[in-house]
Amino acid sequence: TQTGVDWTPDVKLDQLKPKQSSAPSGGQSNDAQRLDGLVRAQGDLVRKLKGDKAAKDVITESVNKLLELKAEFKKVYGKDWTPDVKISQTNGTNPTPTANPAPTAGGAGSDAQRLDGLVRAQGDLVRKLKGDKAAKDVITESVNKLLELKAEFKKVYGKDWTPDIQITSQTSGNQPSAGSDAQRLDDLVQKQADTVRQLKADKADKAQVDESVKKLLELKVEYKKTTGADWVSKAAPAAGNAPKASGTTPKDSAKKPSSDKSNKKAENKPKKEAPTASSAGGDSKSGAKKQTRLGMETKKAENTADWYTEVITKAEMIEYYDVSGCYILRPWAYAIWETIQGWFDAQIKGLGVENCYFPMFISKAALETEKTHIADFAPEVAWVTKSGQSELAEPIAIRPTSETVMYPSYAKWVQSHRDLPIRLNQWCSVVRWEFKTPTPFLRTREFLWQEGHSAFASKEEALEEVYQILDFYAQVYEYLLAIPVIKGRKTEKEKFAGGDMTTTCEAYVGTNGRGIQGATSHFLGQNFSKMFDIVFEDPQEVGQKRYAYQNSWGLSTRSIGAVVMIHGDDKGLVLPPRVAKLQVVIVPCGITATTTDADKQKLMDGCRQLELQLRGAGMRVRCDLSDHYSPGWKFNHWELKGVPVRVEFGPKDMQKGEFVAVRRDTGAKSTHKLANAAGDCKTLLDQIHDNLYEKAKGERDSHLIVTRDWQQFLAKLDEKFIIMSPFCGGTDCEDQIKRDSAKEDVSDASGPLMGAKSLCIPLEQPQELTQDMVCIHPNCKAKPKYFTLFGRSY
Repeated sequence: TQTGVDWTPDVKLDQLKPKQSSAPSGGQSNDAQRLDGLVRAQGDLVRKLKGDKAAKDVITESVNKLLELKAEFKKVYGKDWTPDVKISQTNGTNPTPTANPAPTAGGAGSDAQRLDGLVRAQGDLVRKLKGDKAAKDVITESVNKLLELKAEFKKVYGKDWTPDIQITSQTSGNQPSAGSDAQRLDDLVQKQADTVRQLKADKADKAQVDESVKKLLELKVEYKKTTGADWVSKAAPAAGNAPKASGTTPKDSAKKPSSDKSNKKAENKPKKEAPTASSAGGDSKSGAKKQTRLGMETKKAENTADWYTEVITKAEMIEYYDVSGCYILRPWAYAIWETIQGWFDAQIKGLGVENCYFPMFISKAALETEKTHIADFAPEVAWVTKSGQSELAEPIAIRPTSETVMYPSYAKWVQSHRDLPIRLNQWCSVVRWEFKTPTPFLRTREFLWQEGHSAFASKEEALEEVYQILDFYAQVYEYLLAIPVIKGRKTEKEKFAGGDMTTTCEAYVGTNGRGIQGATSHFLGQNFSKMFDIVFEDPQEVGQKRYAYQNSWGLSTRSIGAVVMIHGDDKGLVLPPRVAKLQVVIVPCGITATTTDADKQKLMDGCRQLELQLRGAGMRVRCDLSDHYSPGWKFNHWELKGVPVRVEFGPKDMQKGEFVAVRRDTGAKSTHKLANAAGDCKTLLDQIHDNLYEKAKGERDSHLIVTRDWQQFLAKLDEKFIIMSPFCGGTDCEDQIKRDSAKEDVSDASGPLMGAKSLCIPLEQPQELTQDMVCIHPNCKAKPKYFTLFGRSY
């Protein structure tokens, strides 16, 4: 009824003559192009899920979305979607086909609309595959297709694709077709713009310039009314050369045309460009990621992942590297690790632990000695297989952990009970070739850590050390990092493979409601000593051999990621004072054009004296005397980097013998006497630490609940809670809890929300178990053994 012909698989819709009443408008056609792309990509996703034998509910949801998109397409375009549909670009009239139709101004817009839809849908597919933890080759193939679509989009539209791009119906240059009213208006606007520029260059009377500018704006309005698009100068920069960090758009440039003279002045004037973040994982050669402004542009609550990336790059903590999952730790981040290292090293040496270093390479035979232990690491082990162009006789592993590296030596060193205990620690890096999406600090393929390994004659000695080390780890988080933790032990499913027991301290990230493992201390029992033959003669029974009891324990640079996630805010990093590379920054203020050189020098000397005073009191302090940035720029810079206290010091302050201190955590300002600077700043730093700790603890406690009800368990999990519930301890039951609590996150395009996993069995139980209590999962008939902390996690 619409076309007068039957549908066939190879029908060409753009060559038919639908009735005028059913012909879509140009705007409808644009929507149809977009929906066509979405339908095709959603169809690809459905086929991919079916081919991968995904869960039935996942496939059903994707099919339903596909049907919704098809229905929306029909509503917009007036026809059912078919694989061979060709969307025509019309304006309410029937198109007249010709033998060789010339490309119209809307042609590029039509293709761009179609490609825009395809890019968006392919992006959804990539995020879905990553969220579903699909095979690496499948994800790579989808990412490559996405890049191809973006390249094709740029080729057609003349600009890089961005999520907020608005496709106009004209060509990439937005130039009207010859002989049209638009062409006439284009010429008039161009001439009037030239007139305005000439008048400004000649320093004409202001009234004359204003009159010309007014006429220019009127012509631009008429141009937009005629063409539906903003006028762009023929000399406007190409997309690749668009104005960057300043935020200037071509439209702004047209409103404020500058003369050659003013351009020369701008060139000669020194630029005060703010430091910019490097491309977040982008290729510097391709320029895929543009540099951004100094200040934070992403809200923590709105997009935590993007916010995190922006903070660690703009605060100069991380530099991206060309090997995926490996990152450069810049001094601002490494200083935190050095402080942790210094404090913890002193604590363990007080117990008699000594530092050492073992090789990073492990023979295949040694690595596979303990099968149960290596099972957890096997998929992530990186292997060296070649030397130059020659294949190695046997592949060599790069350590994922060092039990199998160190324990053969322990077996040599231990002959009698007098050789025990052995208590060694090493500060090193390890490699675990993660297949999940890498995240700096939180999930990386190479990371720094300390790993302690000890051997004792008795079980009691070994267990005593396990809990001593756990207490040290808790102090690292609470005393140094101002992060509250819950100490506990892991369930049978989550404990260290090959060990008897794993203890842990767990922190909470309020932004996304996830738990994060802080550090672990493992009691290995005699499992490894039996495997590696670490034996000694029993002093009580002559000739009787005994196996040693062993521990291992580790803390990594993941702790730095926890600091960023838990304390950071919309202004950037917030550093706990005890680990901050700089605790106080001094910024001279109040210098004006009338300030004499002598007064300026006097102020600078006063700043340096204050710096020496604070440094002499043991504080880490810097005086920012750089004269090419304004005080406001410096405030923003150091605020983003998270310096706990900013001191503002001006001529008037110096005359009064005072200074102003600004807290990073609250933004509160206070005035102090110079004579009391050291004591007052130390007090401020302690107050900031306490406030950060209490704030984090308050957020955690307000999202911690004890429940025995499964429905409340599920509801609170979705409200970003961590939950203590009675649990039987069974591995199968834990799998069922995780599976049945998983849920699709409709607000996050990265994929489904994982189910709840056990974080730990708290050492301090919330209440006693009673006879009437049952395991939290409704299908479990076993009696609970303890309350367990559950939650989503990193």
